[in-house]
Amino acid sequence: MTLVESRSAETPAAPPADRPLRREWGVANVFSHGFLVLWALMTALPLLWVVVSSFKDDNEILTDPWGLPGALRFENWQRAWTEAHIGRYFLNSFVVVSGSLTLTMLFGATAAYVFARYEFRFKQVFYYLFVGGMMFPVFLALVPLFFVVRNAGLFNTWRGLVLVYAAYSLPFTVFFLTAFFRTLPQTVAEAALIDGCGHFRLFFRVMLPMAKPGLISVGIFNFLGQWNQFLLPQVLMPNDESRYVLAQGLSALAVSQGYEGDYSGLFAGLTIAMLPVLAVYVLFQRQIQSGLTAGQLK
Repeated sequence: MTLVESRSAETPAAPPADRPLRREWGVANVFSHGFLVLWALMTALPLLWVVVSSFKDDNEILTDPWGLPGALRFENWQRAWTEAHIGRYFLNSFVVVSGSLTLTMLFGATAAYVFARYEFRFKQVFYYLFVGGMMFPVFLALVPLFFVVRNAGLFNTWRGLVLVYAAYSLPFTVFFLTAFFRTLPQTVAEAALIDGCGHFRLFFRVMLPMAKPGLISVGIFNFLGQWNQFLLPQVLMPNDESRYVLAQGLSALAVSQGYEGDYSGLFAGLTIAMLPVLAVYVLFQRQIQSGLTAGQLK
């Protein structure tokens, strides 16, 4: 008997593969993937139906709601943009969200950096006050918020809406970015301070560029929340229709077009309102994923 044969004879046979365990994992994977596919269909199909309906005329929408349009009627979009004033509402939302998002990211990133990198008295108290704002629903603050904004002379103005948007977005921004700044290497900050970089330049020249994935992620979440906001502008800016943001304009459009029977214009307006949100998801999906997982990978 050769050496190879003796070794093979002495070596016990490998244990059989754990087939039931693999089968269980396979069933779990099929179930999870099936659930994700079902969730994707439930999310995407209504959006696709709205987009398809925006190219139909009113007769096609009422008689064949699930069919394809006979022609691409871009005049529905033009009518919604001009006659239904979606273009004006779109511009109003852009102005308000641009101002509130700038304030939110500036003050939120500054506060989060201080909480993550510096030690001072009552630090935890102030941090938990910020975080506690995430548990305070906006519905409970509508009445006192209305009087505060009115007494400050900011009622029915974009300035008041910008400040309120920023205030309600700060708790989540501070909470998210504080955890993200803690994952950044401290040695880089120490090296910059040794080289003569002050705290102001350290924050804007070194730490903010390093925190770019987190800033993009939380900025996108804030943009989506502020762009879709309806309750706050409805309470704080209800009178001047020319200053309506997009959510208010769509609500008014749904009421007016429902009475007039211009359903194609209504679907076109809804599609125009969805385009910025869809564009943000498509263009920045990788940044969102990298920002959410960066804290776990470092």
